[in-house]
Amino acid sequence: MSTLSRRRLLIFFAGSASAAVLKDTILDGISNIAEAKKPSLSFTPVRLPHPLAAYQKWKSYLPTAIDQGQVRNASADVKLDSYKVIDDVVVPPEYQRYVIISWGDRVFPNNDDYFGYNNDYTGFVPLGRTSDVGYLWVNHEYVSFPFSVLAPATPSDIQEQKFPDAFEKVIGWALPSAKNLEVEGEFLYNQGGSIVRIDRRNASKRFVVVKGDSRNRRLHGLSGLAINSGRTDGYQSITSWGTRSHQIGDQNYLIGTGPAAIQVFNLSSDGLGNKIIGTAFNCSGGTTPWGTILSAEENFQDSVTETVNPDGTQTGYKDESIGKTFGLVGEKYGWIVEIDPVNLNFRPRKHTCLGRFRHENVAIRAEAGKKLIVYMGDDRRGGHTWKFVSTNTISSPTSKTNSSLWESGILYVARYNPDKTGKWIPLVLNTPTNPIPPTVISSVEFDALGSAQQDGLLPLPRRNGVAGETKDGGSFKANRTNEAKALPDYQNKKLSDFYPNQGAILSDAFLAANLAGGTPTARPEDLEVHPFTKEVFISYTDGAPGSDGYPDSRIFQVAKLTTDVNATQQSGGLYKIIEDSSDGTGLTFHWDRFVQGGEAGSVDGAGFANVDNQVFDSQGNVWGVTDMSTTTHNGFNVGAAATPTTIDHTAKGNVSNFTGVFGNNWLFYIPTSGPDAGHVIPFAQGPVRCELTGPTFVGDTLIISVQHPGEDCPINDGTILNRSIELLDLNGKTFNQTRTVPRGSSWPSNISTNDGGNNQSTGVPLPSVIGISRKKPIDRDHFI
Repeated sequence: MSTLSRRRLLIFFAGSASAAVLKDTILDGISNIAEAKKPSLSFTPVRLPHPLAAYQKWKSYLPTAIDQGQVRNASADVKLDSYKVIDDVVVPPEYQRYVIISWGDRVFPNNDDYFGYNNDYTGFVPLGRTSDVGYLWVNHEYVSFPFSVLAPATPSDIQEQKFPDAFEKVIGWALPSAKNLEVEGEFLYNQGGSIVRIDRRNASKRFVVVKGDSRNRRLHGLSGLAINSGRTDGYQSITSWGTRSHQIGDQNYLIGTGPAAIQVFNLSSDGLGNKIIGTAFNCSGGTTPWGTILSAEENFQDSVTETVNPDGTQTGYKDESIGKTFGLVGEKYGWIVEIDPVNLNFRPRKHTCLGRFRHENVAIRAEAGKKLIVYMGDDRRGGHTWKFVSTNTISSPTSKTNSSLWESGILYVARYNPDKTGKWIPLVLNTPTNPIPPTVISSVEFDALGSAQQDGLLPLPRRNGVAGETKDGGSFKANRTNEAKALPDYQNKKLSDFYPNQGAILSDAFLAANLAGGTPTARPEDLEVHPFTKEVFISYTDGAPGSDGYPDSRIFQVAKLTTDVNATQQSGGLYKIIEDSSDGTGLTFHWDRFVQGGEAGSVDGAGFANVDNQVFDSQGNVWGVTDMSTTTHNGFNVGAAATPTTIDHTAKGNVSNFTGVFGNNWLFYIPTSGPDAGHVIPFAQGPVRCELTGPTFVGDTLIISVQHPGEDCPINDGTILNRSIELLDLNGKTFNQTRTVPRGSSWPSNISTNDGGNNQSTGVPLPSVIGISRKKPIDRDHFI
């Protein structure tokens, strides 16, 4: 169901001793901590294609065209026989959306520099006492078509049929027609992040970029490339990727802190020691109370080498990779990066105490007189949930000296028990090795279906002489088939039997965590700390196993386990950790699943799939965005052919195509106080083939990224796709809906010039950062 009972809310939002005193204030909206009692819903929910209980209680806004729609009355029957998908950021009629900055915008002192691609996390650091002006950090995660036809994973039929890409139209000059140093250099330049000054002290009260500000700057995948000149391994001539000024290598390299910076980077084959070229693959992140940004390096494994030797250094360059092209050693990527948007003299740094894995984000708990705590997720199938606790304590949460606290502390991995208890396992040399057997983690699926996906895969560090292996480095694939013979070699030892020092453990954190007995989980994406209860909310986006590992099926829904049309779906869920210790430094916790992903008519289904980034508003309400795979949107695969995907509610096993019923990715809101507490309420829907990412509240404005509109599809040329799609109604019965959707996107080129577009219905799609605010603000501090 998409409405939660008061009992369920009480358990979830007041499940710990520290929260117990808040249970009535949080649920009844009479809090002197947040707000006095709030009125009922103050906006009209956006109507999505699939049924939700919210539409039975409230009127809804059904989009019909750009900036057009109709308000529909609440009704007991919320099935829609037909649905037309609009290529826009659709918001409630009480709200407005406008573009702040887009890919290719030249707003930097050097006019060759431009705003990067596929923007993700946004973080705002105010200047002065108000939030009207400040510096905006924006992550740039990766490149994809239509950036260039040469972009990784561009569908073959787009390449073969020579569909136009966007680079020359947007940037103003053409990339070479074949992949070379310049092309790959621009790929890395378009990752990393951007810092821009924004200001809303104008007649429109909308945020705009202050062009040419002296602190506006790029930090990208090749920042500091000039330091290659000091190498002796054959890369000393790779100090630029072209002749334009932004392509000439500079000295803006990064540095590392913590054990790996000393014990691993000094062994790196690049010979550069603790100097690091660039940051890339930047997904989500966090903003510290002292005004710095933490940017998370996530999917680095396809560009640089992820596998490491026992000493933490890469096992070798990956053939035909960008890392090999530019000499980027893999051990220097996959970290959390700290940046100071305001202080130009602060050299960005990678904090190795926080571990090397596919970082999604950082959730910070910083209180005066206590240790600094952060929570993190490793966004891979079978990835882990993490906590870091600093050695030293915080004097003042706003002091810039707190950046030094990242340099010493302990990294813990979560072990979930089926009885909803858990413990934090430290990743240190004397930690015992106790991996969870593949037969245990895959037991629920195996018992239901007679087999387990990936044979219950649990990767472990490969070592010569262990489990019959004859090589060091990389991973050994433990599974149901070989565990009886192989697992004893990994049990009842210590991490020091597999790694020579702490830096090496941190450099291989994912495999070390499996070895120590951390729970493989369902792709942990965003984690956030509740502002009042300090409980940790976790978005587990997808329970299906994969080539990286198998989530523990006792804790997570890894598959659809029966042929019942309304059986529980595997589309992730929203969980939380409740620390047993009041200050969060303890080694035990309790956990709970708040809502399970899946259609609202499925068993336990909340009415959304693949929850990703979260943010709490000033009243402690949950806002979340979805991250459904581009290949399933609206039941069509990517590419020019846009082949319909199979959606069969009688299927069992891995049925990821079910996400096609939800349409485009969207933003929802779950009130935690007042009469609407517990309702999953749609607030916005994104353009075709996009993600909405990095939501940040700045006063009465929600700043959010629109990532990869039109990804891996031809630029919108007016082609409309049409299909019948099978959905569940709220009673768990199937019905068919006619769905129409543009094959590609033109957003935001297709919106009005007043809102940042140019009224071109078939224009170029641009990843962009937007602002959303009320047309008639209630007050300057609250969004709703």
